[in-house]
Amino acid sequence: MNFSERILKVKPSPTLAITALANSLKAKGVDVIGFGSGEPDFDTPDFIKDAAVRALNAGKTKYTPAGGIVELKEAIAKKFKKDNNLSYETSNVTVNCGGKHSFYNLMQIFLNDGDEVIIPAPYWVSYPSIVLLAGGNPVILNSREENNFKVTPDEIKAVISNKTKAIVINSPSNPTGSMYNKKELKAIADVLAEYDIAIISDDIYESLIYDNNTFTNIANISDEIKNKTIVLNGVSKTYSMTGWRIGYMAASQDIIKKVEIIQSQSTSNPTSIAQWAALEALSGDQSIIQKMLEVFDRRRKIIIDGLNAIEGITCNKPDGAFYAFPNITGVLKHKGWDSVKAKYQDVNNSSALCSYLIQEAGVAAVPGVEFGSDSHLRLSFATSDENIIKGVDRIKSAVEKMI
Repeated sequence: MNFSERILKVKPSPTLAITALANSLKAKGVDVIGFGSGEPDFDTPDFIKDAAVRALNAGKTKYTPAGGIVELKEAIAKKFKKDNNLSYETSNVTVNCGGKHSFYNLMQIFLNDGDEVIIPAPYWVSYPSIVLLAGGNPVILNSREENNFKVTPDEIKAVISNKTKAIVINSPSNPTGSMYNKKELKAIADVLAEYDIAIISDDIYESLIYDNNTFTNIANISDEIKNKTIVLNGVSKTYSMTGWRIGYMAASQDIIKKVEIIQSQSTSNPTSIAQWAALEALSGDQSIIQKMLEVFDRRRKIIIDGLNAIEGITCNKPDGAFYAFPNITGVLKHKGWDSVKAKYQDVNNSSALCSYLIQEAGVAAVPGVEFGSDSHLRLSFATSDENIIKGVDRIKSAVEKMI
């Protein structure tokens, strides 16, 4: 069988693979602490699950419009106005089968073969692959750790070409947790205003922000920038609804129409009962968000303090999301590192270290190379305090064996 060149360029999601490996080992009785999962470890709130049950009992199990039920679109528009001070009509909103699907649909309607998408690194693992699947070229723009992994206007301008179709802004970021403030976004907007480039603002971690920081979307900068911007969001992280697969976007009516055309010919509508559950999530009790945030904030402090206490590891404190992105450069200088690298025979340092940690310490982390930086690992702190403490202690012991 001859497969397409596009699929041969793409590999499975490494974050899902690490989580699956950790779960497989646990099922075999191996004591593994998993830091790979990109989802809250809380159950979906009961009032949201109850809404899904009501929808089932009411027979709301048939096809819906490809872009989602109007009630959910109205709730999304209200959310944008209330939380972000962004005004959209329902014709500016569409519902997709998760945030990943939202980005996939956009790339399918935007890109011709050879078109470029600027992706700041470190990046969410799926951005480059989805660009490749649409025939585009991901242009990776490396950020600097000393700038808290945020790219500057001059750095952006330097990689814009006549093939540039879009740029991705993920704030707060997966995997670094870094977040752009309003001043930084204004400076970026001033550059992008000069070009006919779509701005894709992935806000999926918008609700998970620490230290009383304020979230700003680049679409808030001006009407001109808003017209260039596609805002992506969803219920997965905010309401612990990852498996429900409901993402959404807001953009110009023309973009939304094109997205709904491709969705009508691919997935059709997002799951009907999940849409009714998402409606309840957006319209119901929002106090659950603050409760979840308080837990994540406590865990953030535990994991960052623990990682920074390990010789050879340094870790910035994330502004948002639930990931730590420790720098492992110092570990590679330990006298035992060469033997570890040789044992696991991996050209990538972060992959070799992750193999060592899962085999020797029972800790599953994701190699930073999968996010565009081989000098880092990604650890999700969407797990219990006990697991974080135990897992970081195991990492510390494993690293100390190399000193």
